[in-house]
Amino acid sequence: MKNILVTGTTGFIGSSIRSKLCTLGYQIVSTQRNANYANELEFDLKKPFNLVEQLKNIDVIIHSAAIVHVMDNKIPIDETYQKANYEATIELAQQAVEAGVKRFVFISSIKVNGETTTGRLPFSSSDLPSPKDAYSLSKAQAEKGLLDLAAKTGLEVVIIRPPLVYGPGVKANFANLVKLAMRSFPLPFGAINNKRSFVFIDNLTDFINIAVYHPAAANHIWLISDDDDLSTSQLFRLIIQYSNSKAFLFNIPQDFFVRLCRLLGKKNIAERLCGDLQVDIKHTKEVLGWTPPYTAQQAIKKTVLSFISKY
Repeated sequence: MKNILVTGTTGFIGSSIRSKLCTLGYQIVSTQRNANYANELEFDLKKPFNLVEQLKNIDVIIHSAAIVHVMDNKIPIDETYQKANYEATIELAQQAVEAGVKRFVFISSIKVNGETTTGRLPFSSSDLPSPKDAYSLSKAQAEKGLLDLAAKTGLEVVIIRPPLVYGPGVKANFANLVKLAMRSFPLPFGAINNKRSFVFIDNLTDFINIAVYHPAAANHIWLISDDDDLSTSQLFRLIIQYSNSKAFLFNIPQDFFVRLCRLLGKKNIAERLCGDLQVDIKHTKEVLGWTPPYTAQQAIKKTVLSFISKY
């Protein structure tokens, strides 16, 4: 039995982590900006905090809280990410050391490796960091700070870099893809044959359970995915199939699609839909003996059916 603090439990990933670990019998404490219950701690990435006393009964911290999108234009974007994702993370870890917490699991991002694997091998945990924006830079800095702290103090640090996470309740980009595929009109993605790695939320939370207790997980960076990369056309066909949508895909040359997006000022959309972003999880599987419990097909079906039930 372990006492585990999970941050970011108001978000999609954090709430799923909490639910998974509760079912496994762990004693879970959550964080909230305004804590109201006995099993909650008040914690806000944007405000000073001192949790040393409250952390003295905690064995493991799973830190999933992060600022992903900056909404406040009054503060520079770089400064917001720096303070919330880097400085607050290191401060929490330092307080964890003072309180005697044994392990700190940090949910980072594959964006620390870079934005694309088009024209190169899949990302691996041994790659040098190559963050391209303020968000991924803040995550990379937090990773380095945590590993430095581990080396100095003995705190066990586990760093996880997931690609795009999806599942029932997901919002943002993946939800938009599902909505698009469920509309009854033709979609011009039939000839897009890229490869992208994703991770189903239940596969991620299954791995996090390994990260909580496995002795070999400590002080390393781990890449995970569904271990079944999909092209944009394959992804849309699966969503159409499981939603019984009347939409269908037609072919236009991928190069033409990319050029058209760029002419329309949508370069980022072209990269997400047509570019490669593959993750090599061979090392994770071999060292930790972990394989994703759900296939990509099972995961997408579960996600789409959940989406349909709500909309």
